[in-house]
Amino acid sequence: MIDCFFTTTKDNNIAFHVTSDYKSVEENRLNLSSKYNIDAKNLRYMNQVHGCEVQVVNKDSLSCIDNCDALISNEINLPLMVMVADCIPILLHDTKKNVIAVAHAGRNGTFLNIVEKTVLKMVEVFNCNTHDIQAILGPSIQKCCYEVSSEMVETVKNNFGETFVNGRLINLQGINKKQLLDLGLLNSNIKISEVCTKCSNADYYSYRLDNNCGRFAGIISLS
Repeated sequence: MIDCFFTTTKDNNIAFHVTSDYKSVEENRLNLSSKYNIDAKNLRYMNQVHGCEVQVVNKDSLSCIDNCDALISNEINLPLMVMVADCIPILLHDTKKNVIAVAHAGRNGTFLNIVEKTVLKMVEVFNCNTHDIQAILGPSIQKCCYEVSSEMVETVKNNFGETFVNGRLINLQGINKKQLLDLGLLNSNIKISEVCTKCSNADYYSYRLDNNCGRFAGIISLS
């Protein structure tokens, strides 16, 4: 079975890279153990760089994987974590092979097909079947608020189609869903949060609202 969840601002900042108060981040992470039924000491996370590098990890891997935006594992009690504040935190689980993954799908990662590359790596390394993979796209900035430059709008139109554009607003969730569907994931196995981190007033950090904000996390673990 799996444990998967998204932290909130009530769990405070989960990321080291946005603060000099490392002790508070360590405490915030350790508090996740009792609240969410994971072993936070075993967390594997990334120095996310808005790229498309995907790494397979195990208990011998470093806690922080450098220059990486997606992690995959099939090990029990090895929670994988992605940290965000507007970008899409994606959690993946092959229900037959018991393989899990996390992906950091911001604008650049989405344009670089990070979720597609993650799924293909699951297939390559663990012989996963895309029909067995479930995907959760967590709280993130939505098409109601994600305004970009005119040049970026043209990039979306040219690479993904006009259906993902409304004026200067773009739909990153829709693009990632299309990538998953094109790989063979079942529509019924793709869940997308309707929470917009910018305008919902929900308990999630938003970089667009405050560029000095913390980060919340999407975490998935096999148990």
